[in-house]
Amino acid sequence: MHSFKVEKMGCGGCAKSVTRAVQGIELNARVEVDLRTKLVTVSGASVPADRIAQVIAAAGYPAEPLLAAA
Repeated sequence: MHSFKVEKMGCGGCAKSVTRAVQGIELNARVEVDLRTKLVTVSGASVPADRIAQVIAAAGYPAEPLLAAA
């Protein structure tokens, strides 16, 4: 599971754009977007977190990967 802080999200359209971007490289990924906390969680992805962050940023939403808790 990968988590990202995505500050520029503010609406349902933003959430859909981020979800589409991630699923464009990982079709089976489960993407959860919390607009209140600006947190995106991606599970079921086989691509690395930095690649997911790049794709989210390319969609117009700079993403900061968060470290997973041990």
